[in-house]
Amino acid sequence: MSTSKPCGRRGLRTAVDKDTGVAVLTLDRPERLNAIDLDMAAELAAVWREFRFDDTVRAVVLTGAGERAFCTGLDRSAEVPQPSSPLMVDDPLIAIGPKANDLWKPVVVAVNGMACGGAFYLIGEAEFVVADETATFFDPHTTYGMVSAYESIHLAQRMPFGEVARMALMGTAERVSARRAYEVGLVSEVTAPGEALAAAVRCASVIASYPAEAVQGTVRACWAAQEASRAQALAHAGHLVSLGNLPPERQAELFSARRPDFRTR
Repeated sequence: MSTSKPCGRRGLRTAVDKDTGVAVLTLDRPERLNAIDLDMAAELAAVWREFRFDDTVRAVVLTGAGERAFCTGLDRSAEVPQPSSPLMVDDPLIAIGPKANDLWKPVVVAVNGMACGGAFYLIGEAEFVVADETATFFDPHTTYGMVSAYESIHLAQRMPFGEVARMALMGTAERVSARRAYEVGLVSEVTAPGEALAAAVRCASVIASYPAEAVQGTVRACWAAQEASRAQALAHAGHLVSLGNLPPERQAELFSARRPDFRTR
């Protein structure tokens, strides 16, 4: 039996199938390419923490509404004041992922369309990713005078160094196809167009059918294997962003002059 639980959230939809134990969490701002504003960031943190206490949820599938994008990162309209010191940074996306909220139930991401920038905070804290063959991945930060720190660190847990560096440094000039993302380990399965969500739900249903304690212990063990290097890298990310980002007005100039041309590889 499936039950829908919107819970008054403006930018998210949650549906829980109590028979299978799978929750489908949907980023629901397709008109903004599922970009994350400050309200959605808070909602994501809240829903991950709620899942910790909901024993009917044994696995989660995360996806985005619409066909154009899974998520395009932080909404450019969000205003995030920053401290004047380069030793401090306020990152509105730092707590949007499941692991940042101490959720150790398995999370499978289903990607359709674009996944870029801040989307990697979410992808980076999932167990694995299923993408349909129309999906593309890229990181626009350097193009617009911003440091790709958190995003690159998350990607480095899944991809070879050279692939992470290339994606981060090429900015908007290149998009990585679903097939290439599969070849380098970012994606675990590529489906026909429109079938990524169903494939992710099938995987999550299998995992949710196993004893929860064993599943959650395995999730925790997998993350423990890379936790030290990941934590150490993330500790430096904020400072690198503070030191390397252009002032907001210069970023805005680069955004206004952005070029639509790109190569998909």
